[in-house]
Amino acid sequence: MNHKPTLIKLYHLLVSADGGNVNEKEILAGKQMSKVEGINEFEFDRIIDSLKKRNASVVLSECVEELKKFDHEQQVRCIGWLSVIANADGFMDKSEWHFIYNLYHRELSLQLDEVMKKQKELAELKERSSSMLAVL
Repeated sequence: MNHKPTLIKLYHLLVSADGGNVNEKEILAGKQMSKVEGINEFEFDRIIDSLKKRNASVVLSECVEELKKFDHEQQVRCIGWLSVIANADGFMDKSEWHFIYNLYHRELSLQLDEVMKKQKELAELKERSSSMLAVL
């Protein structure tokens, strides 16, 4: 199953979790995530625009259902990205933490240490993609 649309939905829900106060660092982190994951920028923007018109609780239910169909590695990767993005501005808002915790712990029963390890790997990939973007 393709995890990219789910990852975009999760990104949207996360950056909206703190009342929609999306800052530039979260936007940049989303672009870097897209680059690392091979998500087309046009497709990313199209899906985000469509999500803005939908009920967040319905989108969340879809995401949980989709995440449960993924293999373990894809689940950990998706949650790892959420953690990277939530920390992009140097601070994980309480509502962002609650959102991530509910997904990894309650819905997916993932171990925190696995998520943290993946978060570290993805943060390094994000930084390398950032460095490559700066060269261009």
